[in-house]
Amino acid sequence: MTLKETLNKTDRFALNNGIQLTEVGEGYARAEMTVEERHLNGGNVCQGGALFTLADLTFAAAANSHGRLCLGINNQIHYVKSALLGDHLVAECREMSSRKIHLLEARVTNENGDLIALMTGECFMKDVIFEFDGLM
Repeated sequence: MTLKETLNKTDRFALNNGIQLTEVGEGYARAEMTVEERHLNGGNVCQGGALFTLADLTFAAAANSHGRLCLGINNQIHYVKSALLGDHLVAECREMSSRKIHLLEARVTNENGDLIALMTGECFMKDVIFEFDGLM
């Protein structure tokens, strides 16, 4: 099973929230979701946790793309603009450094290309092999 297939199947929280990885490359990942009723908060906009989960799935895929288990140790997210019911969101994460502690940045945009959220994160690369059959 590829890394994309593995994470789409085993990240049950993302799966249950309608989030899917659509592309995985070395140090890169892309995921998508459409804002549904279940994603809305009391202010009738997309809940921050849903945006974080979308970005976090790309973070996991990009960080683990080297075949070694990486676990998040620090994340920060900035909510720039509200996402609304029906918005199609895309998160793209790129690795900024890939040492024992990785630094990554994920950008969430809507179908118009507007920046919705920006997440930066760090993860620790463990001495554990993360086995998968290719990235895509």
